Amino acid sequence: MSSPDLRALLERVEAASPVDAIDVAAEELATRLGAREVTLLVADYSGRDLVRLGRTPAAVQGRTWGSEHAESVPVAGTVYEEVLRSQQVAVREVEDGVRITAPVTVRGDVIGAMDLLLTGRPSTEQTADIAAIGHLLGHIVVVNRRYTDLFEWGQRTTALSLSAEIQRRLLPPAFTCEADQLTIAGWLEPASTVGGDTFDYALDRGTLHVSITDAAGHDVQAAMLATVLVGALRNARRAGADLRAQVASANDELAAHSPTGWFVTGQVVRVDLERETALIVNAGHPPPLRLREGRVEAIELAVDLPFGIEPGRSFEVQSLALEPGDRIVFVTDGMLERHAADLDFYATLRDTAHLHPREVVHALGDAVLRITDGNLRDDATVLCLDWSGRSADRASRHGANQEPSSS
Repeated sequence: MSSPDLRALLERVEAASPVDAIDVAAEELATRLGAREVTLLVADYSGRDLVRLGRTPAAVQGRTWGSEHAESVPVAGTVYEEVLRSQQVAVREVEDGVRITAPVTVRGDVIGAMDLLLTGRPSTEQTADIAAIGHLLGHIVVVNRRYTDLFEWGQRTTALSLSAEIQRRLLPPAFTCEADQLTIAGWLEPASTVGGDTFDYALDRGTLHVSITDAAGHDVQAAMLATVLVGALRNARRAGADLRAQVASANDELAAHSPTGWFVTGQVVRVDLERETALIVNAGHPPPLRLREGRVEAIELAVDLPFGIEPGRSFEVQSLALEPGDRIVFVTDGMLERHAADLDFYATLRDTAHLHPREVVHALGDAVLRITDGNLRDDATVLCLDWSGRSADRASRHGANQEPSSS
């Protein structure tokens, strides 16, 4: 697509309401690409389905919300699984033309997929344009979902409890982020009664901030504890506090605003991207695991009290060694406790070494659900950090690593 065409597309999208932005983009693309059909599918909250959004009669299969319609499409074993894993455009001949499926991904975070129906097979140049347009659609979704509940509604293939609603708001807007020196991806499998797990990250000019936490209790009690701690960590971080001051402030705020004896375990990490070094605080949390040169081992850390137990406490700041090629996996105890004991984490991490971090966290979540027959007693959360360092030769186009292997 030429620059004038791109400008015209963006002008039409910006002139539309946030609810209509995707429809306008699809109509414009259909005209300019000569497509008979252009549809967007967004990833649902489970990560196992895509949801095709549109405005169609209520008689059509799927869910309706006023004039809106949502149809769930499984990912496993379909062309969508191939496209999202490989981050490559798929071209298939069908009875009524040629169907194109492209990934819709922004900085490694899978927004969904785009389907097009063309009358003839696209050229190599057209296929490249379609891949770029898929990336553009991802940005359109990211921008416009801030103003409407439409995309949230579409992604909710199951109802959320109040505690799950609160917990969801504590997670980062994007579950995956690719950058020059690293890729980070997280996933949370909620228990039937939400257990208060969270993960978070933020990438500044010279620093990566990471946290994973697990609030005591269940339901709204746990969600409120998690809200205070995550809010306090973010508040101190955004005020420029160093790691020691950040966790001390969050600990004191939690102690001040929760009943005696309530607590949150967690790990808070700060990576210096210039020096390529990392620091970590471990507040009563299970040790992270590291995959290095094919070997998986637990990272031995001193263990402090959980957050909120003792106001005024100073937490030990420890070094976290990083080498290019390292994969570090942070988990909550829902991944490790008795009901998940049959999951061999070490073997699973070795077996998934070739996968992108966003695939690794899904694979671990799927494994825990499979072993527990989907009956989680506690939230199970995993955060995967691939450290590439400055020497990495990254192959990233259209918002995602083009290789199925880890960075």
